[in-house]
Amino acid sequence: QVQLVESGGGLVQAGGSLSLSCVASSSTFSFDSIGWYRQAPGKERELVAAMSSDGSTNYAGSVKGRFTISRDNQKYTVYLQMNSLKPEDTAVYYCNAAQWGQGYENDWWGQGTQVTVSS
Repeated sequence: QVQLVESGGGLVQAGGSLSLSCVASSSTFSFDSIGWYRQAPGKERELVAAMSSDGSTNYAGSVKGRFTISRDNQKYTVYLQMNSLKPEDTAVYYCNAAQWGQGYENDWWGQGTQVTVSS
């Protein structure tokens, strides 16, 4: 069973920065995708940023140029550097890891970490 543990959330003023970390219980290269989703009150969970096993990245349009996903596989850790934060970035941020293949898909989630951006 894969475990994902997030940290780094908090309260920040608009324009500020935060860095989130997600420590996985196994190598990040063992996943086809690992990344971050967020869910704001009353809204659906949405993709923020994800990284494939080959290192390619995918960002939501609303965070491109402000957020950066990276990983340190020696530490089994994925990071999300968030700059120029806006009040609309306020949400619970979840780490996600996924594996898929012929006839199967596995999906794991962390417990979430709250990010609050004040105006």
